[in-house]
Parts: sequence; C-alpha cells; structure tokens
Amino acid sequence: MDFTGEERIAAPRDVVWAALNDPEIMRGCIPGCQSIERLSPSAFEATIKVKFSLLSATFHGLLTLSNVDAPKSYTLSAEGKGGLAGFARGSADIVLEERGAETILHYRSKAELGGRLARLGARLLDSTSQKLAEGFFSDFNAAVVAKTAAG
Repeated sequence: MDFTGEERIAAPRDVVWAALNDPEIMRGCIPGCQSIERLSPSAFEATIKVKFSLLSATFHGLLTLSNVDAPKSYTLSAEGKGGLAGFARGSADIVLEERGAETILHYRSKAELGGRLARLGARLLDSTSQKLAEGFFSDFNAAVVAKTAAG
C-alpha cells in the first residue's frame, strides 16, 4: 500500500518541524494512539489501537526517525505487533517546503500488514490505511495551527 499527499500548514517550517518531533502532539494526532514515549532523539515506543472493518487490534511497537535533515525532512518508520491480529510495518517520507509564512508538508507513505489483518483484503486495508494517514496529517495541521495561535 503506497499513498502520497500534502498538507498546507499556516505556520513557519521550524514550528512544524518542532511539532513533528513532539511526542505529545504526535500522540494527539495519531488515530487510536494510546501512548507514545521518547526513547532517544530518534526513537519512540507507542501503543496504537486501530479498527479495520470488524477487526480491531492494539499494536505495540517502535517508531524511528532516519534520513534526518532538520528542519527539512525525515523518514518515519514504524513496526508494531498486534498479537493474534498480526503485524504492521510502514514508513513515511516527510518533506517540509517553506512557502512564506506557511509550510507545505509533503508525505509519501508505505504500509504492510501481516497475519489476520492481511486476510481482510487489499482494498479494505488500502482505504483504511489512507484514511488513517489523512486523519493524522489533518489533525496534525490543526494542532500546529492551534499551538501557533496560542503561542
């Protein structure tokens, strides 16, 4: 499953970059995120509950940052285990383009599911994964704009 998109965020690139590296903002924006904890500057541990049609699963796993070019881009990779439901792996290449007082956040994501989740069917998994990604970036946009207005 591969998908791309972009979000126009009414905040400077350095503010958007800081938010992308803030566990509290990320926890509030990742759909179903129950907890997220920074282990190091480039690693987080997270617990995320995701519903796919009739099956829901709670994934425990690691989020890691690589290819970091602050404050322009990085790759966020995730790998989690959902018990009997299976596993999820994915990555997102994120690029921040400065455009005046705004930032354009470009993303290219890939996701792979295994176990029971993989048996649900590619079309369902693709649409659910894309909705989750779009939900995250939309919520992230709103959180950054709210933080900018408050700060």
